[in-house]
Amino acid sequence: MKKIFVILPAIAFAVLLLNGFYGHLLFASPYDQDINKYSIYVHFQEEWNSFPVNVLFEITNVWSNPNPTDHVYSTDFSNVSNFDNYNFNNLQFQDNRGYVELKHQFSDCNSSWKPMTYRYAIDSIRTQIELIQGSELSSDTYVSIIPNVKTTNSIESNYYAQFIPICSDKKITSYEYSISIDDRNSWFDVYFVDSKKQFDNYLKSEKFNFYTNDGCFGKSYTSFSGVCENIDGNSGLLILIPDNLSRSLTKIEINLHEKI
Repeated sequence: MKKIFVILPAIAFAVLLLNGFYGHLLFASPYDQDINKYSIYVHFQEEWNSFPVNVLFEITNVWSNPNPTDHVYSTDFSNVSNFDNYNFNNLQFQDNRGYVELKHQFSDCNSSWKPMTYRYAIDSIRTQIELIQGSELSSDTYVSIIPNVKTTNSIESNYYAQFIPICSDKKITSYEYSISIDDRNSWFDVYFVDSKKQFDNYLKSEKFNFYTNDGCFGKSYTSFSGVCENIDGNSGLLILIPDNLSRSLTKIEINLHEKI
C-alpha cells in the first residue's frame, strides 16, 4: 500500500514533465465536459431548533455544454475560499422560520470551466488514491460516486428544504449524482424532481411530485449515489435536512453528472 502512495505521485510528476515540453498542451484541458461549481451557505435564525448553526452546500455539476467556453483553470476548486465572487445575502422563510442564504459563485449554469492538463493530472492521482481507500467508486476525476450509507438515527422532524438545479440544454436528459453529509448524527432525504415548482409545492403543503424510478430518490441516508434517467431538462434535486443539527457547521457535498 505504501508503495502505491510513492508510485502514483511519481507518475503525476512524469506527466507534468512531459507536458512541460509541450507548452500549448500544458495550458489546454483534456477533459471533455464542462464543470460548474458553486456553494450555498445557510445560517438558521432563532425560529429553528438548529439555531444558531450553519450549513454549507458544496455543489459540483459536470455537464455537456453545447457552447463551451475557453476558460481553463488550475486552481484547486475543492477549496471554495479561493473565490471572491459572492451573490447577495437573502433573508428567506420556510414555514415562518427565517434563515439567511448566501450563494457563492452561483451563475445558474452560465459560467463553467475545465481543468488545465497539470491540474487534471494531480486530481487524477487523488482520485486513484480515493479508489484504493474505498471512499470513492468512480474513476472519473470530477464525477463522484460514493457508497450508500443509511442513518441509524432517523426520527420524526421538521425539515429544511434546498433545491439544486441541474445544468442541461436538452429537453430530456439523464444524470448520475451523489450526496453526503459530514454529520453522522444527522441525515438527508433526496428526490429528483422535474422543476423548482416541486420545491415551491413542498414549501406550501409538504406535498410534491418526484421521479419514482430506482436511483431517483433516497430517504434517511448519510451518503447516497444514484442514476436518474429520462428526466426533464429543468430538473433538479430536492434535498430535505432535519431540523436537528447541532454542529457549528455542517457540510453537504453534492455532485451531479450529465451522462453522455
